[in-house]
Amino acid sequence: MNILVTGGCGFIGTNFIYYMLHEHDHTIINLDKLTYAGNLKNLISVEGRYNGQRYFFEKGDICDTPQVMNILKEYEIDAVVNFAAESHVDRSISAPDQFIESNIQGTYSLLTASSKAGIKRFIQVSTDEVYGSLGPEGLFTEESPLAPNSPYAASKASADLLCRSFFKTYGFPVIVTRCSNNYGPFQFPEKLVPLSFLRAKEDRPVPVYGTGSNVRDWIYVSDHCRGIDLCLRKGRPGAIYNFGGDAEYENLDVIKKILDIMGKSYKLIKFVKDRPGHDQRYAMDYSLAKDELGFEPQVRFSEGLELTINWYLKNEEWVDGIKSGEYIEFMEKWYKERS
Repeated sequence: MNILVTGGCGFIGTNFIYYMLHEHDHTIINLDKLTYAGNLKNLISVEGRYNGQRYFFEKGDICDTPQVMNILKEYEIDAVVNFAAESHVDRSISAPDQFIESNIQGTYSLLTASSKAGIKRFIQVSTDEVYGSLGPEGLFTEESPLAPNSPYAASKASADLLCRSFFKTYGFPVIVTRCSNNYGPFQFPEKLVPLSFLRAKEDRPVPVYGTGSNVRDWIYVSDHCRGIDLCLRKGRPGAIYNFGGDAEYENLDVIKKILDIMGKSYKLIKFVKDRPGHDQRYAMDYSLAKDELGFEPQVRFSEGLELTINWYLKNEEWVDGIKSGEYIEFMEKWYKERS
């Protein structure tokens, strides 16, 4: 199978490419715009082993429909997996335009090109954030109403609905996946786990929104990649599948676990002004994916967190390489505004 992976130089896309090349004989074509979170260095070992044989890289924008059409035809693509997206909630609050363009217009362009090319399977990788916020009880199911509370979540919900419309109207074989919070190797350090690790490593204050009581369900990235692979092989066209990790924790507890692994003091914790529209709790019912696909998370949170922190500690060159001026400037501005 020839698979077009969009956003393959980002966190989850990178892990998915490693997973698929290791588990299958598929050919992967990686289309990435290489924005601040897209890093070609993530795939150096893939380039060395598979480039020109089972792996090909194309720099480009999913909003560029003619380019996407050319790639689909040139490589005789069978399936598309769309990871390409702006994904940081804080950035969506300060600059929503980029999220509208990439997440909505980009998905529309991909759907348009893919439907014209007769693609056999299209996987739209979405998020639990489209459901909004849960109370203290209950789980999100695939039937939960969409109630996004940030520009990022709204852009992803819009893209999901476009996918639904292409299936309902044109019979195009789209599958939407919605996953809880990912963590693992190669994650850009604007997200909670790598940000907390990086600041703790440098003995700098580790910011916690509000009281740190917001709850997230965590899934190790390899478990998410396996779920998407199952969708490619067994998924039902038109279906939505939730993926979760059975690991609900308050943000404050996650940060404390990171500090414990690193042998750092809780005194580094600094409570900062809460984020506007901050969802209180996410939790996923993945029983449909279990029943139809055979999906279950395999990596326990404590194990996955240690694997993640150890990976960052062993890959200091990678960590130093992504601490670009743009990242430093954004995070320092963010921290100043909320302190």
